[in-house]
Amino acid sequence: MELKIGDQAPDFESKDQNSNIIKLSDYRGKKVILYFYPKDNTSGCTAQACNLRDNYSDIKQEGYEVIGVSTDDEKSHQKFISKYELPFTLVADTDKKIVEQYGVWQEKSMYGRKYMGTMRYTFVIDENGVIQDIITKVKTKEHAVQILGK
Repeated sequence: MELKIGDQAPDFESKDQNSNIIKLSDYRGKKVILYFYPKDNTSGCTAQACNLRDNYSDIKQEGYEVIGVSTDDEKSHQKFISKYELPFTLVADTDKKIVEQYGVWQEKSMYGRKYMGTMRYTFVIDENGVIQDIITKVKTKEHAVQILGK
């Protein structure tokens, strides 16, 4: 299933870095930046997370909550958050249900080898759970600017 701008964002339920159950529907009434990334503590994912961290006050000022999703487990997320002082929630999608719901689990290619992995996509969701924007060409070091348009 391919999601488009104007679609209702699929609800999901999974654990965050502290093993708390997180549902997208818990964020109704708030704007959400739902970003998918391949792996904790890798260069691109770290640059992206730190860019969101460094611009977090502007993001919050615009009324957004930030939720990162990868297929790493809670322990990996805890270390990533601790190491880089990330102020937002990271969801552990170890069973790959969320990445599949959002269509971001796709075939990738590196050095001629094909494999399945998480695409670096960001969904901007409004207070009613409707997708307002989908960023598929994420600039890891300028991601907040891509989201906020500033």
